[in-house]
Amino acid sequence: MKVLAIILKIVSVSSTSMLQSLPKPVVPETLQTVTLDVGGMKCAGCVKAVERQLEQQPGVASARVNLVTEVAVIEYDASQIAPTSLATKLTDTGFPSQIRPTSHSLASHPLQSASDRRQQARRHQRSQLAIAALLILFSTLGHLKHWGGPEIPGLSNLWFHWSLASLALLFPGRPILVDGWRGLSHAMPNMNSLVGLGTLSAYLASCVGLFFPQSGWECFFYEPVMLLGFILLGRTLEASARGRASAALEKLVSLQPPLARLIGRSDSDGMGIEIPVEQVQIGEWVRVLPGEKIPVDGTVIAGESAVDEAMLTGEALPFLKQPGAAVWAGTLNQSGAIAIETTRLGNNTTLAQIIASVEAAQTRKAPVQQLADTVAGYFAYGVMAIATVTFGFWEFLGVRLWPHVLQFHATNPMSGMALAELPHSTVPLLLSLKLAISVLVVACPCALGLATPTAILVGTGIGAERGLLIKGGDVFEQARQLTTIAFDKTGTLTLGHPQLCDRVAWGPWDEKQLLQLAATVESGTNHPLARAIVEAAQHQELPLLPAQDFQTLAGLARRPRWPAKPSWLVPPNG
Repeated sequence: MKVLAIILKIVSVSSTSMLQSLPKPVVPETLQTVTLDVGGMKCAGCVKAVERQLEQQPGVASARVNLVTEVAVIEYDASQIAPTSLATKLTDTGFPSQIRPTSHSLASHPLQSASDRRQQARRHQRSQLAIAALLILFSTLGHLKHWGGPEIPGLSNLWFHWSLASLALLFPGRPILVDGWRGLSHAMPNMNSLVGLGTLSAYLASCVGLFFPQSGWECFFYEPVMLLGFILLGRTLEASARGRASAALEKLVSLQPPLARLIGRSDSDGMGIEIPVEQVQIGEWVRVLPGEKIPVDGTVIAGESAVDEAMLTGEALPFLKQPGAAVWAGTLNQSGAIAIETTRLGNNTTLAQIIASVEAAQTRKAPVQQLADTVAGYFAYGVMAIATVTFGFWEFLGVRLWPHVLQFHATNPMSGMALAELPHSTVPLLLSLKLAISVLVVACPCALGLATPTAILVGTGIGAERGLLIKGGDVFEQARQLTTIAFDKTGTLTLGHPQLCDRVAWGPWDEKQLLQLAATVESGTNHPLARAIVEAAQHQELPLLPAQDFQTLAGLARRPRWPAKPSWLVPPNG
């Protein structure tokens, strides 16, 4: 059997000892790390431009930028540059940036605010897309006669199509044009630069044909309208895909409850008062009732309960927690009320460290992503160079080598001018311009740098949600070379959700009656085995019997002494 030669740094949090201390990234003492929220990135070329801007600053040792999560992780020398200066420089170059605030509660974690910003941006995109779609509809109706359809009075007029193109550039296209120009002015062309060049070239060339009809230039005002509309459609779908990709990581943040029930040190049985979890101090006592999530890392002071730690350990069965036992934020208290003394809060909790590890992993690029970002960094330059070569070739050489291509432009469909009526120098110029615009347009949808980071984000996020921490995209890519997987589990691998698989009839009851009785007894507790029995009864549509006086004794292996046997539990024969 082939021995696995590559050791992957895949961490599965599977034991209590591992939970108590998660590894933190080691950086030189002279360097500090800061995380920036970076906006305005539309493609992998933007990612490369942001990284290049950051790495050119004095004192910056490294910069890792993620397109999907819109964050930049920077290692810098605090004696040479301040993080605020880095954020300001990025903002001045067209990428609005701010230092990610630190949070003492996962309920107010920056991922939550980032999600709110994405939702707000998607709503704005949808409104712009609706305007663009309306303009496309009118433009299509105005061109029906060119496809053999009826001519709608007023909608086929060139001035009407000019107004549609002007509206498309002024409203849904304005942010694209502004951002594209800003990128060009800072020698950092991006996808918006290509879109802007393509739409403006088509618009201006069409304006020449409209205002100077004797030139014989073709008016194609439909191109700016159609191009901007489809670009906005693609970006709306892209934003939706980003939102779905980030959902798994945001679910981790939502595991910690926003409120904690604070109690006094001399009142371990009191109900206490609910306060925001970020206001809890280390050393204070928190009371957690059955069915609630534990809000902080701490030590059990009073009470006993079974705690479901499957979200951290993957174990199917809960752990008995007695005074002195450690508990972690985000785990589920099941059977009893307990009082906890807080030991760790906010970013120091085990759950917060897991989330930080996942976020750090998403900024570590796989080799294929590094290649894609490098290529995308020169993509806009390459496309503009190809468009320029295309224009020059067809203007000075192409028409002479293949004159038959002009047959496809024998008549200007918008002006009705025949080829023979056009100036001799105009025909190659118009053809060359249209082909150059086509090169710019066809290169605009940039999936080059989006697919790889989205795939890594989805993989690491879903892995974290299921209890598997992947240390980075480079590790993720190496996983394809796996030949053997070894699990350090003492028992079998489980789904963390027990299910009832068999029943044996007992006494005067048949299997259904026995299941009905067992489900009635177990309906008063949140134990995983109890839920499995209740779910089996619900699956067979067995109603629960009337019952009361439930009592849950956590961690007892022996049969408890009941004060009296309930009447409904007595067999029919006594």
